[in-house]
Amino acid sequence: MTDENIPPNNNEDPDLRDRNRELEEKIRQLEEEKNKLSKRIENLEKENDIFREETDRYKKENEIFRKETDRYKKENEIFRKELQAKGADIEELLKQNKDLKFRVNMNSSNSSKPPASDGLRKVIHKSLRKSSGKKSGGQPGHAGHSMTVPHRPDETIEYLPVKCRDCPNIDTCKSLGKLSSSEDRYSVDVRFQICVSDHRTFKAEGCPLGHDDIAVFPENVKAYVQYGDTVTELAGILNTYGAMSISRIRCLFNEVLGLTISEGTIISMVKRCADKVEPAMEKIRDKLKDSKVVHYDESGLRVDKHLGWVHNASNDKYTYQIIHEKRGFEGMKAAGIIEQFKGVAVHDCWLPYWSFDSMSHATCGTHFLRELNAIEELEPDHQWVKRFRELLLSMKQSKDLTLSIGEGQVDPGRIETYMGIYDDIMRQADGECPPPQETSGKRRPARGKERALIERFQDLKQDVCRFVYDIDVPFTNNQAEQDIRNVKVKGKVSGCFRTTEGASIYLSLMSFISTARKHGVTSYAALKAAFDGDYSMVIRDSD
Repeated sequence: MTDENIPPNNNEDPDLRDRNRELEEKIRQLEEEKNKLSKRIENLEKENDIFREETDRYKKENEIFRKETDRYKKENEIFRKELQAKGADIEELLKQNKDLKFRVNMNSSNSSKPPASDGLRKVIHKSLRKSSGKKSGGQPGHAGHSMTVPHRPDETIEYLPVKCRDCPNIDTCKSLGKLSSSEDRYSVDVRFQICVSDHRTFKAEGCPLGHDDIAVFPENVKAYVQYGDTVTELAGILNTYGAMSISRIRCLFNEVLGLTISEGTIISMVKRCADKVEPAMEKIRDKLKDSKVVHYDESGLRVDKHLGWVHNASNDKYTYQIIHEKRGFEGMKAAGIIEQFKGVAVHDCWLPYWSFDSMSHATCGTHFLRELNAIEELEPDHQWVKRFRELLLSMKQSKDLTLSIGEGQVDPGRIETYMGIYDDIMRQADGECPPPQETSGKRRPARGKERALIERFQDLKQDVCRFVYDIDVPFTNNQAEQDIRNVKVKGKVSGCFRTTEGASIYLSLMSFISTARKHGVTSYAALKAAFDGDYSMVIRDSD
């Protein structure tokens, strides 16, 4: 009999029946779990097959990369042998690479390059100044300046109350004092006016005393109609101190003053101004020759499609500038000052200056600070750089403090301490950046920027520290840089000078105007006096 034919046992225990049901349910659940696990195993096996295929692919790619790496190593070894066969010095190449990085990273914050050379890239400037702790603006106790009324008013403009303007009794109110001034305010303005002077000569005929004669015109009155000295002086000032182009001066005269002056006439006016100040240039040169301290600098300027060089010699009283085709020894001699100068020459440590042995030398501390910043960016682990910068700033601070209290010399004991620190830093520098090993060839081994600066500090110790020994010698060469800055401004405006004569005219006028301003004389007053042949307010015997 089959199970289906087995009659149900009506006498079966109910508990046993329930238990059988539970077992059947568990068996069913286990079957479902089994099926799920089987499917999961099947999926995992598929994934494993995929991973196995990817692993095989990676192994093949890795084998290809290994072969390529071995090929590159062989090629590198061949290349290295070729370099050695050709006598290439890897260490020398690394030094050259270091120097190239130094040149690429040069900008206006770590070298003598002007800000204009930075281009559009943003340069984070490391200020060479330390914070004074003071707030910006005017300090308590400073001598303030305010606008004042320069002279009595040329006209009075009255403002009446609105209701009084058309009142018929306004004159009566004024006479009775019922309408009086309540407040005055002044406006200072400029009015341009052309002044025409009639120069008239007379002749005497039939004089009872026999004094028949005819008057002559002044030397500066030569034509029937001409422009006066004031127009000439203004053209000279605008072209030089104002850095305006000839075409813009012509437009200004035409549109503001109503004078139709040609560009050729303006050029002649500027040349006439230069001729008037030429006698003063000789005196300025003589004054600088006899000075104790003179600042020297040079700057490039395009002249007649070529690069010329402006040579500057100046101090706090006088400025003398010329143009020359050479930057070095010949250009310096052409100014006629440096060869006969026996004082202290402050300059930017350029080698040709040491060709003149009749003078003492002082180098610009600010230039050294910029060079130290550049080396610190390239070699941040070299501690001698930070120490030397702190030493320079400490010596400068001692010098400034000495000047502020009116002393004539920095304390000798403090100077001796500074010199001991100086020598210690140089020993540290030799350790951190030792000199290159000498070679058997004639060629001197490359030193690099850092080593070259170290040797400069070692060889020129007296000149680097002269500002702390001599109270009259400044820490920087800013005086020369400020005096020559006008050349760069003019170059940006006009681009270049078409002739050497034009550049010389400009520099003569700027030298005279700069000297005048250093003596507290305005450019207009100085040039007006020069037209009168009076140079006493600019060239003073007491200097």
